[in-house]
Amino acid sequence: MDQPKRILIVEDDMPIADLLRLHMKDEGYQVTHCADGRQGLAQLRTGRWDALILDIMLPGVDGLEICRQARAMETYTPIIIISARSSEVHRILGLELGADDYLAKPFSILELVARVKAMLRRADAMDKSRRTEAGDVAVDGVTLSPLTRVAMADGKLLDLTPREFDLLYFFVRNPGNVYSRLDLLNKVWGYEHEGYEHTVNTHINRLRAKIEANPAEPHRILTVWGKGYRYAVAGEIT
Repeated sequence: MDQPKRILIVEDDMPIADLLRLHMKDEGYQVTHCADGRQGLAQLRTGRWDALILDIMLPGVDGLEICRQARAMETYTPIIIISARSSEVHRILGLELGADDYLAKPFSILELVARVKAMLRRADAMDKSRRTEAGDVAVDGVTLSPLTRVAMADGKLLDLTPREFDLLYFFVRNPGNVYSRLDLLNKVWGYEHEGYEHTVNTHINRLRAKIEANPAEPHRILTVWGKGYRYAVAGEIT
């Protein structure tokens, strides 16, 4: 029998937290709630969580810092931010720090539940894909191991965030194909964050700084003007 999914809720608004906890338990999830950012961060470090529902404005440690630290951890935890800060700047910042989704308050509880379910399905699908495609993938000096999540470029070990690894892995497995920023958000982030394509640019710039000899003149991740990006095919990299 499968173990229930473990959901961590970090939210200091108790009426919202109680409502979230009730609906998540109704879905069969095992739920832990923290009302303080420090407590939430401590819980996040204790073990594997299947999803994190995270407010931004928290006592102790704010949600953006928790998100940043979560993405520095070895285990990837899907994160959905819920916040009264509904401005585009905060949404983009949350996504750039590694959140998988962002929902502004006030929101529909049913919509949040649906997004959590979708996030968990995507995480399961990605994990299954990594296990069935366990062999290393290599294109002209870049080697990726989907099971160990080890990445190397030109013989050097790369220090990649989980999302950077997923983006590079997608590119390396699909060389030559052109993808728009919205395509990449849908295929790598797993959700159509229309309006947040800027986060793709940020991740690609970071990847280029790690895998290109000269990030200002990239030879691996190429810009196709007016269309998007593509990864150079074998033999094209000079």
